[in-house]
Parts: sequence; C-alpha cells; structure tokens
Amino acid sequence: MLSTMQDVPLTVTRILEHGATVHGRSQVITWTGEGGPRRRSFAEIGRRSAQLAHALHDDLGIERGDRVATLMWNNAEHLEAYFAAPCMGAVLHTLNLRLPADQLVWIVGHAADRVVLVDGTLLPLLAPLLPRLESIEHVIVVGSGDTSVLEGCRPAVHAYEDLIARKPTAYDWPELDEREAAAMCYTSGTTGDPKGVVFSHRSIYLHAMQVNLAESMGLTDADTTLPVVPMFHVNAWGLPHAVFMTGVDLLMPDRFLQPGPLAEMIETVRPTHAAAVPTIWQGLLAELADKPRDISSLATVTIGGSACPPAMMRAFEDDHGIRVCHAWGMTETSPLGTLAHPPGGLTAEEEWPYRVSQGRFPASVEARLVGPDGEVQPWDGASAGELEVRGPWIAGAYYGGAGEDPIRPADKFSPDGWLRTGDVGVITPDGYLTLTDRSKDVIKSGGEWISSVELENHLMAHEAVAEAAVVAVPDERWGERPLAAVVPAPGAEADYEELRDFLGERIAHWQLPERWTRIAEVPKTSVGKFDKKVLRAQYAAGDLDVTRL
Repeated sequence: MLSTMQDVPLTVTRILEHGATVHGRSQVITWTGEGGPRRRSFAEIGRRSAQLAHALHDDLGIERGDRVATLMWNNAEHLEAYFAAPCMGAVLHTLNLRLPADQLVWIVGHAADRVVLVDGTLLPLLAPLLPRLESIEHVIVVGSGDTSVLEGCRPAVHAYEDLIARKPTAYDWPELDEREAAAMCYTSGTTGDPKGVVFSHRSIYLHAMQVNLAESMGLTDADTTLPVVPMFHVNAWGLPHAVFMTGVDLLMPDRFLQPGPLAEMIETVRPTHAAAVPTIWQGLLAELADKPRDISSLATVTIGGSACPPAMMRAFEDDHGIRVCHAWGMTETSPLGTLAHPPGGLTAEEEWPYRVSQGRFPASVEARLVGPDGEVQPWDGASAGELEVRGPWIAGAYYGGAGEDPIRPADKFSPDGWLRTGDVGVITPDGYLTLTDRSKDVIKSGGEWISSVELENHLMAHEAVAEAAVVAVPDERWGERPLAAVVPAPGAEADYEELRDFLGERIAHWQLPERWTRIAEVPKTSVGKFDKKVLRAQYAAGDLDVTRL
C-alpha cells in the first residue's frame, strides 16, 4: 500500500525560493573592514542568483551537471553562487583556498570544473595555476583586484557585476531530481589525494532541516549567525542553506578572519550565534583578554572541526557569558554528526560531562563502534571502537572522476556500506559520543592505548600553555610513547616538570609523556585542524629540541 502524500522533490531550489519570499527581508551582512558592512536582503540574493544563473547558462554555456568552481571568501556573492549553480542544475564546487597549489590543480582537473568564480583578492593565488587548469574555460572575478595578473591567460575573464548586469531577475528553474548532485567538496586529508564528496539536493535539504532543529543549532529569525567556518569547508556546516529556511540574518566575515576584526564585527553587528573551529576561538579569547570589547550579544558558539579544550569552553562561559556547544562531523557527513546538548534536569556542573563529549547523534545519523576484531561494541560508555556511521546525509562513496564510477575504498567503507570515520571512541547508552582519538593518532604503548586528545585537553587547561599537541613517537621498550609539544602562553615559561606534575594529577602515571618540546605554533591543516603528521616528521628528522624527563 502506498501513501496519499504528494511527492515533491527536496531541492536547493525550494530552499532559495522560500528564503527569498517568506524571509525576503532577512539580511546578508558582508563585513568590509572599512566603511561599514554591505547589506543585501534575502530577496535581493534570490534575484541576483537568478541573474548569475542566466549569465552562466546564456553567456558561458553552462549546462546541467557541469561543475562551477568557487575560490572565494564568505560573502554575499559566494552565497549567490551557492544557489545559482545547483538551482539551474549545475554542480557547485567550492575550492579550499588554503590547499597547496598542486592539490588545487589536481582537484580542479579531477572535478573537470568549467568555470571558476574567484575573489579579486585571491587573483595572485589563482593566476599562477591557470596554465595548469586545463578544464577551466571562464574566470569570473568577484570584487576588485589586480586583474593585470590575468593578462594573456587562456580562459576568458569576466567581471562578476558586468556579467550579471541587465540579466533577468527571475529564472525558470528546472524541476530537478532530488538525488541529483548539487555541490561537491574535496576532503582535506593529510595523506594521499583529496577525495571528492558529492552532496545531493536531498541530502542538503535534510541536513539543513536538522541544523534548524532545537536539539541542533536551533536558530530563529530573531537571530544573527556568524559562520566563521569557511564556505569552502563542507558548505559552511550547512548554515547558508539552513538560514534561508528560517530567516536568520547572516553575518559574513569575508577575508577578515583575524581575532581583531572578528571582535570588531561582533561588537558592531551584534550576532547571537557563531560557528568556527577551536583555533579561531582560542585566538579570539586572547584578543579579548588584551583588548576587551562588548561581545555580549553572542549567546552561543558552535565549535567543531577538532576537539575543543574544556578549559576554553569554561573561559568563554565564565568570562564572557557565551555558551559553547561542542559538535563533531566531517566532510563525508555534510558535516553534522553530533551536537553536545546535555539532557534536561541537570545542574550546570552535572551538564559538563555531556558538554565536553562530542555530543548526541540526531535522529537521521545511525552509529556503531567496531572493535579491532571486527565485532560491534556495545553502547556502554566504556567499550571503545572505530566509529562508523550511515544516514541520508552521509557519503556512501567518493567521486570517481568525470565519466567514472564512484569509488568505495575498503578502508573508508564497510562491506555493508557504513562510513568508516577513522575516529576511535565510546558511546553512552543514551547516544552521547566521546572520541578518544583518531585511529591514526592514538598512541599504542605496551599493548595499551593512550588518548592524545585527552593529554592535549589537560595540557591546554594549564595557564602556561596556549596550545598543545601530543603525538606518538617510536620507543624501543614500549613500541610507542607520547611526545608533548607545547606552545607557551605569552610571557609564560611552561616548565616541563611542572606540566608533567599537572598531568600526573589527572591521568594514570604510565600515560605521562617522557619527551617534551616547545614549538612556536602547532602545525594546522587547511581547515584549522592539528596536523600531527608534520610534528611526527619533524621529530623523525631531528628538527625538534626534545627534552627527556
């Protein structure tokens, strides 16, 4: 027996049309660094998205399924591309501007991008690559920049505003299959070539609905959100699509991602919510300690991308009245996987074990833990295993390339189709996930596991430590032992003996690092995660000044 419900496709087009009409007065506010922010209504975003779609199709020949790349900051024009490309049936491909040049070239070629929209300030990054970007036929320059660097380049060059000027402000959007590709993003893995994840209209729609639920980010049209997380990183965690469903004002930081400008825009525009990786918030905390500002409008912050030190969460709450919500996800999960909202009926202190976990799985994300022997582990809060997930916005394969079948590497997907995340952790009976490490970063010492994340969180709770990273290094007796690399807080000495004693009060004695080193900063990946591969290589090459206690 079938239902009597209408079968209406879940598409990005419906998100755009809803936001541009029902929430047409809501604002996209782009920070300019001077002269005040630029404001554009959702209705205007809708009209300009139609103009861009006309330009892409009528002038540049972009057809259904063609890839349209962006090399841009978070701003209103990037949002217009977010809607124009998928709604016309093309595929938006956001390029990570922090990747090495060779990886960018490989990604553009693998995706077979035909057009790239580039921010004028990023022309010096793109121009040297263009001779190697053989699939690119058109370059669209957004905003001002030194276009002389493009002289003599093979692709045709267009100015964004000139291209969309005088185009119709309405578009006869095609009726799309909700399972068609809408956007794609390549992983920022630290080994091997990046892997392409292709998001469907359906997956984006369902993910945006989940972002808007009260147990998730739960924003309303009374809110303004500041996505510091880049739009080139997993669709800015789904916020650009989610806000068009609910009318939340959107504050776009553009290229002004340093602590000072972020503090200024929060004080000026008064957002109520923000989202970014821990390194951004660590820098903002230091900025506010040095130059206090009124950021009292900011009620909640969503932090993901890597484990957030509990000491930083408490500092935001105690010093600024800002509640931090810990989250977990990855490119393959769109990225919403868990959010750490504690259950009701608890005191503030009773909530902390839940808040410092990665959080609880939403209804559409199924999870299991698989032990080293392949056995599924119980949800008892103690039995550890590699986290595997599945759901309607979870990748089931990687993009194989133009004209090629999707690929499903055995190390990334189980035989029955679950995504192998590479994260090791435990799950409580009521569905709260605590990750103890990445499977490649866990320290295997004398047959026992040591969580590098736990050691890092404890070290970063010490007042003399600004950042800390712990990696496994070879040990003749135990196989592997932890090396603690610390970044001293400004003006602090970070004495190793003191730090080891500090850890000794919080972890088992056998887990204490014997090897210590000071570094100027922890190496980061292109999306702000700790790049422990670099530290391990520096240790192996003898480039670190290591003290053994």
